[in-house]
Amino acid sequence: MVVDVELSDAAVDRLFRALADASRRDIVRRPLAGEVSVSELATAYDMSWAAVQKHVAVLGGAELVTNLYEQIWRGRVQRLDALFAEEDN
Repeated sequence: MVVDVELSDAAVDRLFRALADASRRDIVRRPLAGEVSVSELATAYDMSWAAVQKHVAVLGGAELVTNLYEQIWRGRVQRLDALFAEEDN
């Protein structure tokens, strides 16, 4: 697979750092069959929910996983910003 995206050195470092851990690589593979919550992921590992959440946060920082709710709320906030901008004009 070829990806036509240019990444900064910092982004490449985050990506490789995130994938350097076997648990994080497994976490990336698990949702391929469908969306999965952090709570569902936590049941698959011999670690606390907080530890799994930290792994997911590292993967999110490398933009390897996304938070569906974050995307929904960002969209809503953007629509509100647009409405307020219209009112100002």
